[in-house]
Amino acid sequence: MRLSLTRVALIAVGLSIAVGSIKSASLEPVVTEGLVNASIADVWKVLTTKEGIESWMVMKTDIDLRPGGLWRTSYSKDSSLDDDAAIHHLILAYDPGRMLSYRTIKVPGNFPFPTAIQKTWTVVYLEPADETHTRVTVHMLGFGDDEESRKMRAFFETGNKISLDNLLKRFR
Repeated sequence: MRLSLTRVALIAVGLSIAVGSIKSASLEPVVTEGLVNASIADVWKVLTTKEGIESWMVMKTDIDLRPGGLWRTSYSKDSSLDDDAAIHHLILAYDPGRMLSYRTIKVPGNFPFPTAIQKTWTVVYLEPADETHTRVTVHMLGFGDDEESRKMRAFFETGNKISLDNLLKRFR
């Protein structure tokens, strides 16, 4: 089959756009890590249960821990978890005691980066450092090279560190 010069040019333009989109959406992740003074089992419990999450991360939550499950959170104790203050995450995958991956699908009404957040996802890795310490590494991926995404990246570089610091304090 012989392709016309026009078709070849259109295919080349299409590939160029596709590769450019992948490149701009795959910048380096925001990586946050720390050594938690607890076993993997204990860290997993505070990452994946209502009681655990509310002990260090947010004021109110519920979590349906399964691929495709919904994890709803709020920094307000009075939230219905479906109101304008709620944050919803879609559980993408998990490997008990090793990895949890999710994508934010609903943000509070006042969240300043509503478009950029839709392109990101987060992976939390747990590794044993020894029997009583767990290395937690959080990768937030999917940042673009547009202005909103760059600003959001700076926001999460600080915010993710604060969250991890709260997890470390939870086990002190």
